[in-house]
Amino acid sequence: MDGVNYITSVRVTRMVIVGILVLLSIAPSVYAQAGGGIYIPDLRGVVPQAKDANGVSAAIQILIVLTVLALAPGILVMVTCFTRIIVVLGLLRQALATQQLPPNQVLISLALFMTFMIMAPTWYKIQNQALTPYLNNRISQAQAFELAMKPLREFMIKQIEVTNNEQDVYMFLEETNRTNVKTWADVPSSVLIPAFITSELKTAFIIGFRIYLPFLIIDMVIASVLISMGMLMLPPMLVSLPFKLLLFVLVDGWHLVIGSLVSSFV
Repeated sequence: MDGVNYITSVRVTRMVIVGILVLLSIAPSVYAQAGGGIYIPDLRGVVPQAKDANGVSAAIQILIVLTVLALAPGILVMVTCFTRIIVVLGLLRQALATQQLPPNQVLISLALFMTFMIMAPTWYKIQNQALTPYLNNRISQAQAFELAMKPLREFMIKQIEVTNNEQDVYMFLEETNRTNVKTWADVPSSVLIPAFITSELKTAFIIGFRIYLPFLIIDMVIASVLISMGMLMLPPMLVSLPFKLLLFVLVDGWHLVIGSLVSSFV
């Protein structure tokens, strides 16, 4: 088999070299047909040149908007309840030891729809207080951004307070040398957002630990039984999987996990 693989690799290498040589032989004729140069389209008619400060400012704004749109999914995921939900669902799948079942697409879709449901009151506030007035030209972009951040900040602050993770906020405040903070209004969003993400990860791992415990007990019991029976070559995970699934179905595990996740947000 090694000899066959070697001969195949040699043939593939020869074919690649021949293809490169053919392209190099064709390139001069193509270059000559193009009038001795490579054709590059002129886009100045499509994208006109900025002639004053307003034109430059508009171009910069478009660039910023495109950048924000590219990063918007990640930003929205980090300031919502998606982080806690997807981490808990991932730990649940590992605890069941079902490998790739449910698939990643199913877990992400479930987490997204749960996020839409939980964040619906916050979205309605953003739409009524920031988005609709901005679309009606009643407020500026800066005012719309400030008004949109208020409901998000309220949501993040509530989750931090409920989970008693204020120490994460203090940690980031110390790292940024901000010592004159007395109320939540004085906490900048650049500090609140990473503190919220850290709090969500901590809370998700605590919930995941509680979910892991019963399945871990099943693994330990199955491993002890197999060792006592002398069946050392039989993987305990293979034997414990049906018992895990049976326990999860009998207690209506999906209802308990999803219900606990939804009720953990305020």
